[in-house]
Amino acid sequence: MPKTPTIIHDPVEMRFLSDRLRRDGKSVGCVPTMGALHEGHLSLARASVAESDVTVVTIFVNPTQFAPGEDLDKYPRRLEEDVKLLGEVGVDHVFCPEAETMYAPGSSTSVSPPKISRKLEGEFRPTHFGGVATIVLKLFNIVAPDVAYFGQKDYQQVVVVKQMVRDLNVPVEVRTCPIVRDNDGLALSSRNIYLSPEEREVALTINRTLSHVRQQILDGQRDGFEVLTEMRQMLIDGGVTSIDYAAVVNPDTLESADPIQLPVALLIAVYVGKTRLIDNCLVTA
Repeated sequence: MPKTPTIIHDPVEMRFLSDRLRRDGKSVGCVPTMGALHEGHLSLARASVAESDVTVVTIFVNPTQFAPGEDLDKYPRRLEEDVKLLGEVGVDHVFCPEAETMYAPGSSTSVSPPKISRKLEGEFRPTHFGGVATIVLKLFNIVAPDVAYFGQKDYQQVVVVKQMVRDLNVPVEVRTCPIVRDNDGLALSSRNIYLSPEEREVALTINRTLSHVRQQILDGQRDGFEVLTEMRQMLIDGGVTSIDYAAVVNPDTLESADPIQLPVALLIAVYVGKTRLIDNCLVTA
């Protein structure tokens, strides 16, 4: 049912509301986002609305997870439109703090992410998960949710957050929700708006590659090297600009899976033009 979400900018006000909700016995679901919302984000919000008494969506373009030269300055920001979309799916509160309230002058404390963050994304964006872990822990401390909802598309991010929560005894359940795709198969991403029509056609190669290799594995292929070779060749033939990684890994440890033993996760990160896109799929018995 459509609502007009309460917009909260002040972390102290958000924490006061969280404490009141907890005293009242309300369950709180949280969806951390950087805004520029699409149907993938909204699917997380719907899951929270369905399962929690109160849903808080956070919108914060976190500067510490962007490396120099990445797209922090041009990352899309459209708060008014985002809040309207969230109201249509029944979200109660939107927490959108300013950077100076989340990182006060002189702030120097950060979270060292778990070892699992160092591979794959960590090899190409070595500071990324430190920024992610720090802001997620801060948001959890402020919003104090019972359950937090993350999308499978950012697969390694979910694995990192789940381990951080376990390692630091954070009383939050981390729920993973399925990837949402456009009709043509492209995984929804806020960065898709950067793609020209020609680049979007190239980007469709990513999901085609995942689907093809997934079927090979289901048909009995167990040679990890052969699968990786096939993945990379399909991406190259499809016209991607460059490949950061194409990987077949254990879904929990992210260790390379060769020979392949189900379940496995197929993970891809590529550039199409100047736009970096990631996607993945799970292959289970």
